[in-house]
Amino acid sequence: MSYDAHRHRAAQVAEAKAPVRAVPVDARRPEAGEVRVDVMASGICGADLGTVRAARPDGGFPITPGHEVAGNIAESGADVAGWAVGERVTVGWFGGSCGHCAACRRGDVVHCPERRIPGLSYPGGWSTTITVPAPALVRIPEGLSFAEAAPFGCAGVTTFNALRHSGAEPGDRVAVLGIGGLGHLAVQFAAAMGFETVAIARGEEKQALAHELGAHHSIDSDAQAPGEALRRLGGAQLILSTATSSAPLAELVEGLAPHGRLTVVGFDGTPLELPLGKLVLNAQSVTGHLTGSPADTEQAMRFAVATGARPWVQTVPLQDAQQAVDAVREGCARFRTVLTTGSRADGQ
Repeated sequence: MSYDAHRHRAAQVAEAKAPVRAVPVDARRPEAGEVRVDVMASGICGADLGTVRAARPDGGFPITPGHEVAGNIAESGADVAGWAVGERVTVGWFGGSCGHCAACRRGDVVHCPERRIPGLSYPGGWSTTITVPAPALVRIPEGLSFAEAAPFGCAGVTTFNALRHSGAEPGDRVAVLGIGGLGHLAVQFAAAMGFETVAIARGEEKQALAHELGAHHSIDSDAQAPGEALRRLGGAQLILSTATSSAPLAELVEGLAPHGRLTVVGFDGTPLELPLGKLVLNAQSVTGHLTGSPADTEQAMRFAVATGARPWVQTVPLQDAQQAVDAVREGCARFRTVLTTGSRADGQ
């Protein structure tokens, strides 16, 4: 098989502060236990913006970001069983683990201390080709296009798992802070899981979108304090924070019901002061949540197919990656920008 450098292209950052440019690259032949995927679509996550801006990336330059990847298996290395060339697959934030640590032996692969992340541990999915450990693969079910499947590798599985593992039960009131790449999926999932769903977002425009996504209530956080507004509704058993700003969280816990939980999946690293006395007296908790395993991602996609939940994607050609990054950074994405490598990205 030919590995001509001009056969494949990747959107890379060549050095600190350099723009993202599509350049010719070599496909890396899969070694034992690995597969190579011909990439059809790759999402742009908020975390990718940090990867693009990295001054001293651990793996050095050039950087090929991307951890929401969808495509077809192109070839397999030795000792790969259960996967066939041509299968439609995704690769998400979980890009491999050691397989032998305590977390891996418990099945908690995403908390492996040696976990690997596409775009950080090895070249990511903003490319026409990616080579990954076979255990990172996820099968795409019928009913999802490549462009729709790609965001499930991070945004989809993260919000799906955070909701279903929250302890909230059908009929409970669940609030989602932020209607963006993660939040617009969280609102759909919450409504489909049978929760009384409250969407919290800034501005009147987002209120109409919230109801279109399935929310039963919407709160304009520009017009009122969202925690107090939630309290007036009767409080929430779960508040899922998907917004990138941590600033609203201290006030937002005012909207938790007794035994309620605030789960954070989006944040900016700002230190957070919380009313510990109220949390203790009301048996409330604050937790973080991190992605999911390949099996979790497959279940999230099957759930989407069964319920009609879908990421709202805007596709952009790979060669225009810098313009797409700029649009995401400026908050213009509605709601997930996906880089595509060819006309088949929207197909099955």
